[in-house]
Amino acid sequence: MEDKTTKKNYRPNVAAIVMSAKYPSTCDVFIASRTDVEDAWQFPQGGIDKGEQPKDALLRELREEIGTDKIDIIAEYPEWVSYDFPPAIAEKMKPYDGQIQRYYLVKLKSDAKINIDKHSEAEFSQYKFVPIDKIFEHVTYFKRTVYKQVLKYFKKEGYI
Repeated sequence: MEDKTTKKNYRPNVAAIVMSAKYPSTCDVFIASRTDVEDAWQFPQGGIDKGEQPKDALLRELREEIGTDKIDIIAEYPEWVSYDFPPAIAEKMKPYDGQIQRYYLVKLKSDAKINIDKHSEAEFSQYKFVPIDKIFEHVTYFKRTVYKQVLKYFKKEGYI
């Protein structure tokens, strides 16, 4: 029997669950609203450049997207996770069908200053910190499955 499935093309990516500087006494997490997708709140994330290590990409993406890399890495999700783009976004992201991501749980340092307008092509229009248990009231639908998986792991391990 012939296999009719096609192998999906996933974009290598890093994502950061950014806890406020008050962590661990307060578990508020950073989310931001994308400029290119209406009402799509998410964690900071971005592609890994060819030859770049995931942790280096994490720091670069945080500098680009939220204006600071003044963070402490608390934990790293132990495996890569993937998701498919919804059709409307898939068109814009060709040749990729989705993303394969490495997740990091990080804490902002007390002197970190967030600036989402740092670059001329800002990816986010606004941001806020929300209690971790309220995150799914805000984040975009197509990222929820991955977010639940990763957050469940960090909770089980005692980080959040």
